[in-house]
Amino acid sequence: MSELITAALVDLDLSAETKYDAARSLAERMVAEGRVSDLDGFLADVAAREAQMPTGLDGGIGIPHCRSEHVTAPTLAFGRSDRGIDFGAADGPADLIFLIAAPAGADDDHLTILSALARRLMDPDFTNALRAERAPDSVAALIRGEEATPAGSTSDASPSEGAAADGPATDGAAPADEPFRIVAVTSCPTGIAHTYMAAESLAAAARAEGVVLDVETQGSAGFERLDPGLIAAADAVIWAHDVEVREKARFDGKPIVDTGVKAGINRPAALIAEAKRQAERGATSTVTGGAAQQDDGVTTGGDHAHFGIRLRTYLMSGVSYMVPFVAAGGLLIALSFAIGGYEIASAKSVADHFVWGEADSWAALLNQIGTAAFAFLVPVLAGYIAYGMADRPALVPGFVGGAIALTINAGFLGGLAAGLLAGAVVMAIQRVKVHPTLRGIMPVLVIPLIASVVVGFLMFIVVGKPIASLQRALTDGLNGLSGSNAIILGIVLGLMMCFDMGGPLNKVAYAFAVGGLADPTPGSLKVMAAVMAAGMVPPLAMALATTVRGRLFTKTERENGRAAWVLGASFISEGAIPFAAADPLRVIPSVMAGGAVTGALSMAFGCTLRAPHGGIFVVPLISDPFLYLLAIAAGTAVATALVVLLKGMRRTAEAPTPAIEERKIPVAA
Repeated sequence: MSELITAALVDLDLSAETKYDAARSLAERMVAEGRVSDLDGFLADVAAREAQMPTGLDGGIGIPHCRSEHVTAPTLAFGRSDRGIDFGAADGPADLIFLIAAPAGADDDHLTILSALARRLMDPDFTNALRAERAPDSVAALIRGEEATPAGSTSDASPSEGAAADGPATDGAAPADEPFRIVAVTSCPTGIAHTYMAAESLAAAARAEGVVLDVETQGSAGFERLDPGLIAAADAVIWAHDVEVREKARFDGKPIVDTGVKAGINRPAALIAEAKRQAERGATSTVTGGAAQQDDGVTTGGDHAHFGIRLRTYLMSGVSYMVPFVAAGGLLIALSFAIGGYEIASAKSVADHFVWGEADSWAALLNQIGTAAFAFLVPVLAGYIAYGMADRPALVPGFVGGAIALTINAGFLGGLAAGLLAGAVVMAIQRVKVHPTLRGIMPVLVIPLIASVVVGFLMFIVVGKPIASLQRALTDGLNGLSGSNAIILGIVLGLMMCFDMGGPLNKVAYAFAVGGLADPTPGSLKVMAAVMAAGMVPPLAMALATTVRGRLFTKTERENGRAAWVLGASFISEGAIPFAAADPLRVIPSVMAGGAVTGALSMAFGCTLRAPHGGIFVVPLISDPFLYLLAIAAGTAVATALVVLLKGMRRTAEAPTPAIEERKIPVAA
């Protein structure tokens, strides 16, 4: 097995100013050592991981890392910065930077080495020794564990998966015969660093508090399940995770502190204290598809419990399940109009009248199938918002509430309200203690029955009518849009479509436009046209920028640019995400400006669209198609010009960069 780090992979005078420059500087050392085969491809993977969650940790540590097919052997490069580099940590810049590279198919032994290093980073004696060393070979040896960390270090005492922390050792702790016991699960998206650092941090805090802690690290090297006996004996549970906890039903009935993995690293003592408070209150949890819910009315705390984050997750769940119905139904309706004209919407039912040789019959068939699919939009939206909140027991009341929203003409807004109401009602019912003999029928009979009655009452009697009135007001407002009001709405929709390119804001704008197609009006058709036009701009702009000024982009970005032509033309905004992840401060504002221009022009030209998807392939269904394409071209040109200008200014400020970009570094076989 090759050494994880050598002296050649150590830079004790790292001069980079940004985290991306730091990653590039350290990655170049990996390329020179034959550890990375494609510099640009690897950096794109590092940037994508960084976009998921900042990798800065309290204590002046930055750990950019990823799994990549461009890594030939598990590798660590280390840099030390005098001025500090911002990696997003709450306590300020990092002076110790570890770039961790793992092959896409790394074996368990290699990943175990990397996880062991991640644990050692939680030891202040280890990090202090790294700050004090003056020779690269000594630093490399220290990281490899070949030189002893100064006395007092506990880096070698970190628990492995499922291993218990030391028992009570401090005054004021629980009696030795009855220690407080916690089981914990840690996980992060990559499963290389944060997973194991959180485990070590929690274990160290537990030793200081006199608590017995058993940790299950659900990382890239797999995971060893906690013994069921340990879970049964535990007084409380801590989940420090950024991906779904696997097999979480094992922890049902226990007090659970549900938080993000960074909280496990940065504030373990607070999590342990919260676990003790939950146990003292006698709280128990009902583990569902969402966050664990305590039976004392408290939603477990931490990063995952933040209301804004949870609400976004719930809404995205509903929208993501709704989109396939939109695509299938909308494109069928659009195709029917292309074959039979708009009047085909009033044709007789094909069940009563269908002639095999008539084009109009086929057009009517497509229209009626598409209309049937569209009828599910609001119920599916509501049902899966509820599902995201409270798992399968919430599906029935969610769908029922969504169907009622259609019945009372509350539309898209009514579906949102119905889904949130259904999820909240089910979550409330799940907190009620019931006799063990009733638990088996609760999710399949009792909860759907009671929740459907409550949601139905609220939608029909309480909130449905006001929402329906608001929906009518919005519809009337869209129908009356003209002049500056329409242009302003186009700008706002364009900004939303381009801000996160497939993320929550993008989906909200898209869902708003699609909701209007269920009962189309001139105003709602203009909104749909503006939304699709603006959503095409980001990938088209990046494709054009990589074509006209390719030297400003990496090799991988230029390859992505060729694919972005097709993605943009097909109205797939996500085609620009790799560019935004690698350089968000230049790319995102540029494409937002272009999207705003396109949205404004589309509304000003009065373009309308009845298809919810399709890009340039549904241009024949757009009114004034030439002006519509002109709006897209104008926005693309603006975004391209801005991103080229901003990237060109960066290159001017960093004179050595072009040479680094273009030089060929030999890679060992």
